[in-house]
Amino acid sequence: MRDEQRKYMEKDSKIYVAGHRGMVGSAIVRELQRQGYNNIITRTHKELDLCRQEAVEEFFRTERPEYVFLAAAKVGGIVANQNALADFMYDNMILEMNVIHSAWKNGCKKLEFLGSSCIYPRMAPQPMPESCLLTSELEKTNEAYALAKISGLKYCEFLNRQYGTDYISVMPTNLYGPNDNYHPEHSHVLPALIRRFHEAKESNAEVVTCWGDGSPLREFLYVDDLANLCVYLMNNYSGNETVNAGTGKEITIKALSELVAKIVGYKGRIEWDSSRPNGTPRKLLDVSKAKALGWTYKTELEEGIRLAYKDFLENPMRAER
Repeated sequence: MRDEQRKYMEKDSKIYVAGHRGMVGSAIVRELQRQGYNNIITRTHKELDLCRQEAVEEFFRTERPEYVFLAAAKVGGIVANQNALADFMYDNMILEMNVIHSAWKNGCKKLEFLGSSCIYPRMAPQPMPESCLLTSELEKTNEAYALAKISGLKYCEFLNRQYGTDYISVMPTNLYGPNDNYHPEHSHVLPALIRRFHEAKESNAEVVTCWGDGSPLREFLYVDDLANLCVYLMNNYSGNETVNAGTGKEITIKALSELVAKIVGYKGRIEWDSSRPNGTPRKLLDVSKAKALGWTYKTELEEGIRLAYKDFLENPMRAER
């Protein structure tokens, strides 16, 4: 889309953030407010179940948002993904199709779909460029979630091709930060480590056992940096290819565990249970496209973990989610 045709959000544009109570959605709301956008609409799950097509269609007919950030999703770590394959695929595919389709039917000017780096093949080239999508098989432990996300981004692409919409997709790396999920079984690796080391410190545990052998490499992006990119892309990018969101830096799970333990203040030993799954051996995004568009991340990992731990301590009920 040529620059003169691009749809920029006005400060009073009607903006719907789907999933505003989640880590990503709440960060997008904070960023929009920080930048002075004053017409943000949200709905809780109780107010609007995005898996109910008729309810979603009625919401879009009534509210007619001009811009949509689709950050709602059913998410979880390795255990949750392995134990609820059907649920992860169904819930995510249904809710994203309902929202994207209703946005299109009701004249939404622009929609931004939030996915995940797990959409890329298990053995993708490293760092992973956007172009490696669907070039080989997915990681089995989160295949259901990845397939749902791929369907969402492809639906956006196909609407663009068939109907001339301006729907874009963003694929973040591993995220962390305020309003994260610290559930002992359903959380991702970094919040899980924060909770585990905090509880070990509180109980004076001599040993903390972590899954796998510590060798996998992972990349982490502070969620407020992602939100900044999301707003930036809504105003500055149009295209069918997704945009990777990351730092371009990686760390082993072993080194990450040691860093979290240091920040939390845990003094005991860390041991590894190699009978547990490692997951994908390496997941580093190629972020050259975002950089070429004029964006780079701001928050370094150690600073971000300190901010996340502070949020964890100030909001203890989040550990129960």
